[in-house]
Amino acid sequence: MTQYFLTLPHDSATEPTMASMQEFDPAQLAAVMAAVDEFNSALKDSGAWLFAGGLNPPSTAKTVDVTSGETRVLDEPFVEAPSYVGGFWVIEAADETAAIEWATRASAALQSRIEVRALQEAPPEV
Repeated sequence: MTQYFLTLPHDSATEPTMASMQEFDPAQLAAVMAAVDEFNSALKDSGAWLFAGGLNPPSTAKTVDVTSGETRVLDEPFVEAPSYVGGFWVIEAADETAAIEWATRASAALQSRIEVRALQEAPPEV
């Protein structure tokens, strides 16, 4: 089984947080949260669930750089971008087709695009 990284992009400079989500239409928010809970339960019930999480906005990011031999901690994301990852799942699936099926369900639950990428496998031992 291969592990896949399913990511939820946020497409604006506005950084949704748990607090700002309270500004959404309550019925719409409840429907999305119920759909995500149902999706998460299906992942767990199938054995595909490995890990998931929501990320704080990029404005909270720290970038650590030791490439000069000295530790520098920057109060900024690694990349300035108009879109960013807001949340993710790490799942296990038999193949890319199965991972895309899970991503399709996630996209429907969140009414958002979902990116699918396989995690790299460890190189064979020599």
